Amino acid sequence: MVALVPAHDEEASIAVAIESLRVQSRRPDLIVVVADNCRDATVDIARGTGAAVVYETVDNVHKKAGALNQVLDHVLPQLRDEDSVFVMDADSLIDGGFLEAAEGRLGTSLEPGRHRGLIGGVGGTFRGGRGGGFVGMLQRNEYARYARDVRRLRGRVLVLTGTASLFQVAVLGKVIAGRVSGELPGGAAQVYDTNVLTEDNELTLALLHLGYKILSPRECLLETEVMTSWRELWSQRLRWKRGAMENLVDYGFTRITWRYWARQVLTHVGVLVTAIYLATIVGSLAFSGSLRIHPVWVAITFVFIAERVITVRDRGWKQMAFAGLLVVEMSFDFYLQAVQARAFWDALRRRERNW
Repeated sequence: MVALVPAHDEEASIAVAIESLRVQSRRPDLIVVVADNCRDATVDIARGTGAAVVYETVDNVHKKAGALNQVLDHVLPQLRDEDSVFVMDADSLIDGGFLEAAEGRLGTSLEPGRHRGLIGGVGGTFRGGRGGGFVGMLQRNEYARYARDVRRLRGRVLVLTGTASLFQVAVLGKVIAGRVSGELPGGAAQVYDTNVLTEDNELTLALLHLGYKILSPRECLLETEVMTSWRELWSQRLRWKRGAMENLVDYGFTRITWRYWARQVLTHVGVLVTAIYLATIVGSLAFSGSLRIHPVWVAITFVFIAERVITVRDRGWKQMAFAGLLVVEMSFDFYLQAVQARAFWDALRRRERNW
């Protein structure tokens, strides 16, 4: 097992990320830090804290995807089909049993006894790291809700997180072959498509179209950095949401993507419903001078509050009480829906994409 840790100016977190790999119950056989255009002390710290190899990219202009492609060009030819590659962000740290659990599920059937496709990639479920103040707390609650959903679905997820995922070498080889043949987007002999904003989402679609399954077992847990300002969060989510839409356009409407298209439609319907909800409030205040909301909206509001409180139970009673405050939780949802609307508008206008 080879662990790849792509890092761009990550001197504050790289040592912790490497240490989380070194203390695994199933330690990787080789840890490679992929230093991409670093201008700080990331390289020196990585060399001094346990990375067997520090690979410095050359003339890479394709961010994380390009950095990983460069190192994979060197690593994959030296590995056997049954070996595995673990990709982990430098601002994350994985729990001690992550790799053992992931390796145990990789290459097995999603449903034992029913060969409906082997698991080609195993990802993690993340919780938010410390810091970020108010906006950081909201992200930690959001991630707790996501983790709850994954547990309820027994590890079945829509996307293998780019923060930490394990792949079999043979599977990555088939991805490369699929891009060369035109079966998959990308148009080059590489694992990651460098033309997209969300390389993890695109690679997930690639695996699924090749007939593989994906999984995020409950034992595969990690902690990842949260955005510490509203501006940073906006940029991150705009990239995620626009990237996801453009990935679907690249793949078209297929037996795999129809579920993803349906979720996009539902999400945009949610944006529309939110706009109507707000318009109802503004209209009531403007024309009658008082707030008169239809009973239907009252019922929807109480359902929303109940869902917010119940789904954050893992974070403790204080966060449950906080989630019951309508104005806070609903405002955060409005914020995320505004990002979704902006992503759709930018994609529609084909506005220049920014990382």
